Amino acid sequence: MKSFTEELKRQADPIWRANFDHPFVQGIANGNLAMESFRYYVLQDSYYLSHFARIQAIAASRAADLFTTSRMAAHSMGTYEAELGLHENFLKQLEVTKQELAEFNPSPTAYAYTSHLYRVAASGSLDEIIAAILPCYWIYHEIGQLFKGSTPNVQIYQEWIAAYGGEWFSELVNEQLNRLDQLAVEASNIEKEKMKLHFIISSQYEFMFWDMAYNQEKWPIEL
Repeated sequence: MKSFTEELKRQADPIWRANFDHPFVQGIANGNLAMESFRYYVLQDSYYLSHFARIQAIAASRAADLFTTSRMAAHSMGTYEAELGLHENFLKQLEVTKQELAEFNPSPTAYAYTSHLYRVAASGSLDEIIAAILPCYWIYHEIGQLFKGSTPNVQIYQEWIAAYGGEWFSELVNEQLNRLDQLAVEASNIEKEKMKLHFIISSQYEFMFWDMAYNQEKWPIEL
């Protein structure tokens, strides 16, 4: 019998395959992605992660036991220390100026994705929040594993692949997979359906995030 997370992945399979095949992701692996698209991505992803860490902290507050609270808080801290640290390194390499950061505005997709997560966090259970944030963990892990052997001739792309293909990230992902499977055992059918919906929507947003960066998405009316 498949676990709950395996069933989630099965249902989302067409979306996940589209994620892996997206020209942004493929362009990192083969080194052909335009650097301006990657630069745009790093700025938007730094914004996304700053809110992702907050969602993880909210999840910590929803836990019924102190151990889960401590672990979700550790994940929030890890997002700040590891992933945002990685992005700070990228921002330096990409020569992003303080003025650019001060004038930064999120794209429509980055804003919508984080808003989706906040909506789940505002009204959902711990189970629902983890289901909503899981695609971000899991899809990046799958991409990191898929392209671990890739050798793009662009140093910053090699660093990106190495980060998400690393053992430290695998441990975080597996911990969340196990946690959601355990929570699902006690969840009602109605709760499971909510979890599935959040997971599918977040998987869609992951695809849209690559597309946003690849096309350097803009708001329809710029001021």
